[in-house]
Amino acid sequence: MTFNMPEAQNLFGKSTQHLEGENLGSLPGADDITRVEISNRIVVLARENFNSPSVVISGYLPAGNLLESDDKLGLAAFTAAALMRGTKSRNFQEIFNALESAGASLQFEGATHTTSFNGRALAEDLDLLLELCAESLRQPVFPTDQVERLRAQILTGLAIRAQDTGEMASLTFDKLVYAGHPYSRPEDGYPETIANITREDLQEFHHHCYGPRGMVIALVGAVDSKRAVERVSEILGDWENPDQCESPALPPVSAPTELLTQEVKIPGKIQTDIIVGSIGPERRSPDFLTALIANNILGQFGMMGRIGEVVREQEGMAYYAYSSLVGGSGPGPWYVSAGVNPTNVDRAIELIRQEIARFVNEPVTAEELADSQTNFIGRLPLSLESNGGVASALLNLERFDLGLDYLRQYPELIKAITVEDMLETAKRYLHPDRLGIAIAGP
Repeated sequence: MTFNMPEAQNLFGKSTQHLEGENLGSLPGADDITRVEISNRIVVLARENFNSPSVVISGYLPAGNLLESDDKLGLAAFTAAALMRGTKSRNFQEIFNALESAGASLQFEGATHTTSFNGRALAEDLDLLLELCAESLRQPVFPTDQVERLRAQILTGLAIRAQDTGEMASLTFDKLVYAGHPYSRPEDGYPETIANITREDLQEFHHHCYGPRGMVIALVGAVDSKRAVERVSEILGDWENPDQCESPALPPVSAPTELLTQEVKIPGKIQTDIIVGSIGPERRSPDFLTALIANNILGQFGMMGRIGEVVREQEGMAYYAYSSLVGGSGPGPWYVSAGVNPTNVDRAIELIRQEIARFVNEPVTAEELADSQTNFIGRLPLSLESNGGVASALLNLERFDLGLDYLRQYPELIKAITVEDMLETAKRYLHPDRLGIAIAGP
């Protein structure tokens, strides 16, 4: 899993009340989102936006690292990165020349559950973008020289990762909290597993894991929705793969029942990174939105919430300190991250646990809840101002079975969350004496 710093929370200049009245009525909904399942069961989602001259395509298929063996970790990500290194129709240089000449972009990425793709071009170049995407998905040839160049790049990235205190704390946290579970495995693998992967492994993974079943593609921008669906059907509708395998079901996972601590020594560093947390709800859980609002209060809102206020501002124990909730297809982590002077590690962990204890034993204030609700409702229209933001939202509606009108229902769902709901949810997932604690530094 990859953990990221939270985005700035209060970027809008207008009041939320004004944003609600101005923008919420124009949010994507069932009346302006086209959803079609084409003949080979690829789901196509489209929304028109002729205020922009461009178009975005974004999508995924279930070809993630859940399908890898332990000795080939990183295979899904390696395969995704190699798709555009050459196809049956074009070599590496021809693919990128075609994109560059149109001012377009296209990339693929392998993750835990899926391989995803994202592309952008002027609307007049949509056909080119779709053709390159389809070629890369269906007809990669994995040229040996390109595979070896890519392997060298991946190994360099892993060497850099081994010296990054934040990355190593993240890796260690996953191993602690998700011991024996697929979520304990890094998506980009280890140097020894990347070294084990052959060109034949890439071909085999592509043959058995890529196909139309479970694929979703969203198109947003200056293109008629009906035409967008027709072009996807024409370019991808004849893709069949009877050998495409099913992704395995996620096994159950239990949260820690005690404090679990592990430290990774990285000599020569001047900062220690800490991750403290447990297992949160999956995205489909009825608890998820409540946990998301609770997390905002705990360690994101304003100057990184209560965690930032106490650990960083009041006590001066951290360069940064914030909390995050990662909700996806399975139960992602709910954790606090901090970067500290190595001499402050014990005190910073103590303060984080104290704040978690306060959070699960005392209700948040009505003002904290109202501020976070306003913040979340106000941010929604901003997240949908770009074609890419809308495409990402459409994919989430489909992936997590939220329904096409979810974005319009979202403000009322947020407003319905109570102080009591948050306390109950926090108690369900967080406990100050049942946490994984990962430390990486000198």
